[in-house]
Amino acid sequence: MNLLVTGGAGFIGLHLVRRLLREGCTVAVLDNFSPQVHGTNRDLPSDLVDHVQLYCADVRDQDAVRKALANRDTVVHLAAETGTGQSMYEISRYQNVNLGGTATILEAMLNNPGVGPRKIVVASSRAIYGEGKYRCDEHGIVYPKGRLMDRLKAGKYEPVCPACNMECAPEPTSEDSPACPLSFYGLTKHVQEEMTFMFASARGFAAHALRYQNVFGPGQSLRNPYTGILAIFSNLARSGSPIQIFEDGQESRDFVFVDDVVEATWRCLLSESSTVQTFNVGTGERTTVLEAARQIVKYHQSTTPILITGTFRQGDIRHNFADLSNIRSFTGFAPQFTFKAGLHHFLDWASTRSEVLTGYESSLEEMSERGLLHG
Repeated sequence: MNLLVTGGAGFIGLHLVRRLLREGCTVAVLDNFSPQVHGTNRDLPSDLVDHVQLYCADVRDQDAVRKALANRDTVVHLAAETGTGQSMYEISRYQNVNLGGTATILEAMLNNPGVGPRKIVVASSRAIYGEGKYRCDEHGIVYPKGRLMDRLKAGKYEPVCPACNMECAPEPTSEDSPACPLSFYGLTKHVQEEMTFMFASARGFAAHALRYQNVFGPGQSLRNPYTGILAIFSNLARSGSPIQIFEDGQESRDFVFVDDVVEATWRCLLSESSTVQTFNVGTGERTTVLEAARQIVKYHQSTTPILITGTFRQGDIRHNFADLSNIRSFTGFAPQFTFKAGLHHFLDWASTRSEVLTGYESSLEEMSERGLLHG
């Protein structure tokens, strides 16, 4: 394959690019090296410089995208703004990058001679589902809407059945669950999927949207206060700073190790299907945020306190974990890393790094000032 990877200098992108090179692919990367993620760095790691064609440009730059796409047969579109909380007040930025960037990619694929990709794989998100799938004792499978402010302020964090208002239990969320994003980030990823599928179907090229769960692993930014709670917790534990847990700590996530994400993405790239498909990519394993914090503190042998604050953030979901039946059936993918095993790999790496988490307190203040953080 001859591929363009947008956002290929990012966390997932670098892992994927290295895998593609090992598989014998020709790879180009387009990345703007956003300071929020990359700091002052403006280049690929030394092991990739001589093997990857780099376009240091914004995904919205039409000329750069057109040049980067020339003679490629496949696109992996990872470039995006990804902070769920931040998306609720930097609305224009998330719209411009996530939707404008996707529009630029699609226009270049569809309208320019010499630009020939016939397949696109888009990095999407489980944020599209909102709360996702739950089970009510009385009404069976239900899909709760956003949680009500009055319940959250009263410390009642569990979603309720939309039919009877009784609390319900989380189920693995499958791709046929209705879209109900609770953050602007989730909304942009949903529209991004729909844009891609519309033009892929109309023009007859293959498209896969991969709804990644909470991805973590070596190479993740340790300084970015807007994404990656495991990285944030790790830096706080190493410095002895308190770890503040939202709600009651029992909110849960499907934390998926980056090597499994790369494997799932590679299997979709290998597929010869010319259809449009949506796949969950995760572990199917549900881990509470409190348990994740405890494991991190234990690993670092830290004395840092874990504080259950009762604070809650507007746009947050309560639980999520993925139903992987679809991708398993289509590609044979099955995750190889449990949360505990992946976490130890990540923390082994993070312990060797000197990056300092910056702007964490100010990121919380930003949300509080805008009425998005309560308690």
